[in-house]
Amino acid sequence: MSAQTAVLIGSTGQTGQRLLKQLLSSPDYSQISEYGRRVTDLESISGGKEKLQQETVDFEKLNESGLKDGKWDVVFITLGTTRKNAGSAEAFEKIDREYVLNAAREAKTDGKDQRLVYLSSAGADASSSFLYTKSKGLTEIGLASLGYKDTIIFRPAVLAGVTRPESRPFEAVGRCVTSVLSHITSSVEIKVETLAKAMAKAGSLGSASLPTVARATQEGKQGASFTVIGNPGAIALARSES
Repeated sequence: MSAQTAVLIGSTGQTGQRLLKQLLSSPDYSQISEYGRRVTDLESISGGKEKLQQETVDFEKLNESGLKDGKWDVVFITLGTTRKNAGSAEAFEKIDREYVLNAAREAKTDGKDQRLVYLSSAGADASSSFLYTKSKGLTEIGLASLGYKDTIIFRPAVLAGVTRPESRPFEAVGRCVTSVLSHITSSVEIKVETLAKAMAKAGSLGSASLPTVARATQEGKQGASFTVIGNPGAIALARSES
């Protein structure tokens, strides 16, 4: 299989940072474009700089971003936020759903078979009564309706190994609990490096070639279906030799 080109939208978050490094170090990808409100400091990248292109974008003016001209094989989206960081429910939905859908739409090239890989969340459900999981569920459905040849959705549980500038005591306590439980079940936690590795693999393989250990399932409706990889499947996929 020949190396593919990819674009990563939202690369400065916890998963996006690790995914970018995975893509740059992987022989499965020949060229990587990084698009976001901010881009990665080149000093923090140890390898693969020669195949990296960086572009800062205004998500309110995506038609000026150049995304439409990329013609990438794989579109990765790890863009997202929290209600607290966004400042309001309306701002959260704008970033977490509207920006994601608009970016995916802009990165799609008519007449080209492209794969879309999106970072969602465990519990994503368009009918959920909770803002976060409802937004993720609605975003998944929206992405599946855009007409990509292949759409893969990751739904990880609690992310381990993250580094944040601010202190989050309750989150730290929660991670201690999930860390203990992770020795019993693979459904409660995933190391962010492991998640990034799994996403890079899925982007290269595509739904049809995913190994059975990925435990991939199909959701959505006819003409707008998508592949879902949950927490256990992502862990197993990252460890597989595929």
